[in-house]
Amino acid sequence: MEGRLNNMWRLTVNESKFVESALQSELRVDGRGLYDYRKLTIKFGKESGSSEVQLGQTHVMAFVTAQLVQPYKDRPNEGSFSIFTVFSPMADPSFEPGHPGESAVELGRIIDRALRESRAVDTESLCVLAGKLVWSVRIDLHILDNGGNLVDAANIAALAALLTFRRPDCTVGGENSQEVIIHPPEEREPLPLIIHHLPVAFTFGFFNKGSILVMDPTYVEEAVMCGRMTVTVNANGDICAIQKPGEEGVNQSVILHCLRLASSRAAATTKIIREAVEAYNRERSSQKVKRHHTLAKSEVLGPVVVV
Repeated sequence: MEGRLNNMWRLTVNESKFVESALQSELRVDGRGLYDYRKLTIKFGKESGSSEVQLGQTHVMAFVTAQLVQPYKDRPNEGSFSIFTVFSPMADPSFEPGHPGESAVELGRIIDRALRESRAVDTESLCVLAGKLVWSVRIDLHILDNGGNLVDAANIAALAALLTFRRPDCTVGGENSQEVIIHPPEEREPLPLIIHHLPVAFTFGFFNKGSILVMDPTYVEEAVMCGRMTVTVNANGDICAIQKPGEEGVNQSVILHCLRLASSRAAATTKIIREAVEAYNRERSSQKVKRHHTLAKSEVLGPVVVV
């Protein structure tokens, strides 16, 4: 379990000792402090529900889609969502093409657990026809470059894509109100998902038998660290999930320290995500206004048919 999300690259003995000795002096190879985060950049595609996140050298893309399916029998009034991850060999030589490996499965489970157990996504609002049709939301995560700490980057990419996703509006009609009509975007404005809060993941790396703690470990640090832990919290400081793989034990004081660090940074990261989404929505709205204005002019200046 321990090495699944860690890279398979092995440093030399001298390189490992250099990284560890630098950390003992509270220095990191990339010049950051022990609890500093790398630069976070969030971009969006032309279509709704697509995002691109870069955390230092780590690069992840996310795509959100939805389709109508039958609900689960034990939850007839709730929709569902699922997460799939794609690890490209171009991102890391240790990633194998084809069927998702253990690394891809574990990464998806960590993000899925935080979203599901904290009930961040309102699944009841995805119900169209109770017991018959609900929206099933799918999140595809593509790892483009592994610069370390894939969990945090993929988590932010998933949240940004969910916030910008729009599903088609639909109504129920016909005989006995059992017919579902899906309206195209030209007829009715697509609807956003109802997201109550943003569970943001923060990953910590342990060194020197847990006596040294760093936030947002890089690719090089992952090859040296003896353990890791991911804490997922929202802007209110609520703990959504904790993931601690491996057999290496961690003192209670260290866990509480990680929780405090994650809670102190959650609001700032949430603000970055929401500001990026708001800027994207403003740009989309301005493009719609320009497009509608162009269509109106074409209708006025179009040919007039006289019968």
